[in-house]
Amino acid sequence: MAAVGAFSERHPIRVFLVDGHEAVRQGLGDLLDAEPDMITVGTADSVEQSLVRVPVTHPDVAVVNVRLTEDIVSCRALRSAEPALSLLTLASFDDDTAHLHAVLAGASGSVLRQIRGTRLAFAVRSAAAGHSTLDRTATARLLEGLALEGRDHRTNGLSARERHLMVLIGDRLTDRQIGRRLFLSEESVRTQIARLLTGGVPRRHGLPSALPPRQSVPPL
Repeated sequence: MAAVGAFSERHPIRVFLVDGHEAVRQGLGDLLDAEPDMITVGTADSVEQSLVRVPVTHPDVAVVNVRLTEDIVSCRALRSAEPALSLLTLASFDDDTAHLHAVLAGASGSVLRQIRGTRLAFAVRSAAAGHSTLDRTATARLLEGLALEGRDHRTNGLSARERHLMVLIGDRLTDRQIGRRLFLSEESVRTQIARLLTGGVPRRHGLPSALPPRQSVPPL
């Protein structure tokens, strides 16, 4: 990751935007391009499409709208393919679900789709410098809630490997790094993550329908 002062007008932060709505991509791009040390280098209307476009445009930060289990798996594949890339997830609401999306995708933080320019710029600069704005206590609580859902809806609960997998996800390791720890291929890691999110647990949009009681998470 680059140091905080590594980017400037001559060497701007390169940002890639992913959202299914062109108006959202345009609005966010206008906000970022107004900053002297940032430039939008590409866009995509899906995370799957970004897997093709990001390696060509070489962004420092990708701002991604993550909604489905498939989006999370694709984000994790993107991070493994582009280890220097930082992710920010886009959310419609600042809530536990948005936080969980960001954690599972391996993102540095979550920003609102209707965010103001100064706060968006702060989040992008923070991500480009390798910092996370996700509260670790809240992250641990949400992952534990996901594990409890799995335990409640499986006869034998989660395996020791699955629980270890959740710990590594919370530590923001890439699938390649997780695979080395668990002696698995990257594809096997992504398969296990998808199974955790979809197998035997009630879902809405491919993600948990019931989460533990919300605690306040410091905003960006």
